[in-house]
Amino acid sequence: MTTRLMYIELKSGYSDNGPAWIGLVTFSRTMRTIYFNNKAFGKKRGIGSNFYDIETGNEYWVSGVKKNGEDRHWAGNGKILIDKKVIDDYLKITGDERLDKSKFEITEIKETRDKKDFVEIENQIYE
Repeated sequence: MTTRLMYIELKSGYSDNGPAWIGLVTFSRTMRTIYFNNKAFGKKRGIGSNFYDIETGNEYWVSGVKKNGEDRHWAGNGKILIDKKVIDDYLKITGDERLDKSKFEITEIKETRDKKDFVEIENQIYE
């Protein structure tokens, strides 16, 4: 499975001000499901969101991190939670020497449980 450093923002109920994270995302073989922070997200088409939580249906925006460090939508605000394990990688991408504490809060993102659990959930949805 492929992993990549990504920006993830909850859109349901928040518009552009939802909780946001930067961390490692694991992609399924088909690249249509991603795993992050003990959740599984299915790919969807849309303007305001491009993934949904397969357990709750909540919508999310998921994208690669931006080299200029401006990951949050221009109309949004709030600190981005960044996984402490990826800070060095993020700083290499942005070319910054350190995190801007006014934009980020350091956190520890959970490992995702067994992906087979999510396959069972998805199968129940489509039965």
